[in-house]
Amino acid sequence: MRFWRGRRGKGGTPAGADDTALTAAAAALAGSAGTTTDGDRPNLPGELVGALPAGVALLDAKLRWLYLNPAFTAATGLRRADLLGRPAQATAFAGAIGTLRRVLADGRDRECTTGAPDAPGAPVPSGLRVRYRPLTAEGRVTGVVVVVLDDPDPVQELRRELARARTRLALLEAAAERIGTTLDVDTTCAELAAFAVPRLAGLATVDVLPPDAEARTGRTPGRRFHRAGLGCADGLRTAVDRLPRPGESVRHREGSVAARALASGVAVLIAPRTAEELAAAAPDQASAAAYRAAGVTSLLVVPLTARGRLIGLLTLARTAGSPGFGPDDAVLVGDLAARAATGIDNARRYSRSQGIALDLQRALLSEPGHPHQNLELASRYRPSGTSSVVGGDWYETVRLPFGRTLLVMGDVMGHGVEAAVDMSNYRATLRDVAGTDLPPHRILRQLDAVIAANESARPATCLLALADPGRGRWTFSSAGHLPPALIAPGRPTELLRIPTGPPLGTGFGGYEQTGRDLLPGETLLLYTDGLVERRGEDIDASLARLAALRLPAAGPLDELLDAALRGLGPGPGSPAEDDIAVLAARPRTRARA
Repeated sequence: MRFWRGRRGKGGTPAGADDTALTAAAAALAGSAGTTTDGDRPNLPGELVGALPAGVALLDAKLRWLYLNPAFTAATGLRRADLLGRPAQATAFAGAIGTLRRVLADGRDRECTTGAPDAPGAPVPSGLRVRYRPLTAEGRVTGVVVVVLDDPDPVQELRRELARARTRLALLEAAAERIGTTLDVDTTCAELAAFAVPRLAGLATVDVLPPDAEARTGRTPGRRFHRAGLGCADGLRTAVDRLPRPGESVRHREGSVAARALASGVAVLIAPRTAEELAAAAPDQASAAAYRAAGVTSLLVVPLTARGRLIGLLTLARTAGSPGFGPDDAVLVGDLAARAATGIDNARRYSRSQGIALDLQRALLSEPGHPHQNLELASRYRPSGTSSVVGGDWYETVRLPFGRTLLVMGDVMGHGVEAAVDMSNYRATLRDVAGTDLPPHRILRQLDAVIAANESARPATCLLALADPGRGRWTFSSAGHLPPALIAPGRPTELLRIPTGPPLGTGFGGYEQTGRDLLPGETLLLYTDGLVERRGEDIDASLARLAALRLPAAGPLDELLDAALRGLGPGPGSPAEDDIAVLAARPRTRARA
C-alpha cells in the first residue's frame, strides 16, 4: 500500500546534528568524551560509527534521540523517522526509560535485555541485549549511548518477520470476526472504531460520505462527512468530549491531514511537533482542541474505498507514551481499512436495496381494491426491522358481481426487491383469474398452474375469503396460509379451521374450500405470519397467543388493527422480525328506511 509521510516539524533534528552525534557516539564508545579528528578525514569518527556492525544510537541529556546507525535499525526494526528528535518515552523504547534515567543520574553503564513482544505499535524485538553507556563532557553526563550487543542474524531476522506477519494475520482475522456483523452502516463503522482502540491507536474516528455524495478519490476535499464511529481509550474520554459525536456532520478543512489523504487517495501519517502543526492537521478547531487535550503525537488517516469509490475516512491517533505510526502501521491499517470499507459498502448497498423494495412494497400496497359498499375494510402494512429486508407480504380485494368481494392475503417466500416484484406478479395474476368468477378453490388451482409454469417465480402462501353479505356466507380456501381469525362481540377470538393445500407455485394443486355463516357484527381478520410467529417458538403457541388476545369487536376497524399490532407485534421502538400485513373486514349494517 502507498502512503505519504508528513514533513518533520520544527522540533526535529537540525541540519548537521547527525555529524555531531556521530562524533560524540564514537568518542563515547572509545571511553572518552573527546573528539578525534584527522586532517584529511574530519568525519572519520562518524564514518566509523556508521560502518560498525553493532547497533549504535545516541540520546541527549533530555533523552531525545539524536542518532542511530544502520545496524541499529536493522537489529531493532525501528526507523530513523520514528525516533529522531522524539523523547524516548514517546517511542518504542518507552519501557527502558527508567534505565536511561538512572544512567543519566549516576553515570554508570547498564546492560538489559528487551522484553516487549512483537506487536503493532511496539516493534522492538524481544531478547536483544542492549548496553546503555553515559556520554560525558567536562565531568558531567550529557547523553546516553545505546548499543545493541547482538549481531544481526539473518535467520533471527527472518523469524522476527514471520512473527510480525503472524501478528498481522491474526489481527486481520480478528477484524473479520468483529467488523461487519450486521448489514447496518453505522453499526459496521462503530465496530471498526471499537476494534482499532486500543489495538492500533488511542483514538479512532470513522467518517462516511452520505450515500448521494459518493465519489472517486482524488477530488477536491471539503465535502460533508457523517461521523459514524468513534472510539477512544478510557483515559481520553474527557479529553475528546469536544470531538463531533456519531450522527453529527464533519467537514475536513483544507490542509488537514484528512484533506491530504482525500486529495492523494492514499494513507497519510504525520507526527506533529508543535501545537500549530497539530491544529493544522486537525479537521476543525474543536478537533484540534480535543487532540491537544489528549496529547496526540501521531496521526494516521486512511481513505476507505470500495469498488473504486471513496466512501469514508478512518483516522487513528496515538498519544505521548506510545510509538508513532510508521510505514508498517500504514500497511497494516490499510489492509484493515480495505476489508472494513467493503463491509461498509455492502451494508450501504443492502440499505439501498431495502429502501427500493420498501418503496415498491408500499406503492403496491398503498390501498387495496374497492370492495362493495356492503363491506367495511381496514388494512395495515408494517415492514421488518434492520435484521432482515422487506419481504413479499401482500393483500388485495377484488370486487365481484352480485355484491360479492374477494379478500386475499398472501406471502411470497424470500425477501428483497425480487420478492416484492414476485408479489406484484402474483397480485396481477390473481386479479385476472378472479375476474373469471371462479370459486375460491378453483382460483387457487388456476393461480398455482400459472405460477408453476414460471421457473423463476417464488412459491407463496395465499388465503382467499369470498364475502357474500347478500346470502350471509363466507367461502374460504387456503394455499398453505395461516387460518383467519373471527372476532365477535361477547365471544373469544376464534381461529377458523380451513382445509389447507400446498403453497402456490408448486404445481401440486389439491385445493379445497369451506363455508361459514357471515353474521352481522362479526369481523374477519386476515394476516401474515409476521404478526404471530416468533423465532424459536412453535407455530401452535403463536396461534394460541392470537386466540387468547381480546380484540375490540365493536368500533372502527382501525382501532381493532391497532390493538392487534400492539398485542402481538414488537414493542415500541423494537424492529419487527418479519413483515406484517393485516386486513380486517366487517359487513355493514343496512340502514332501515
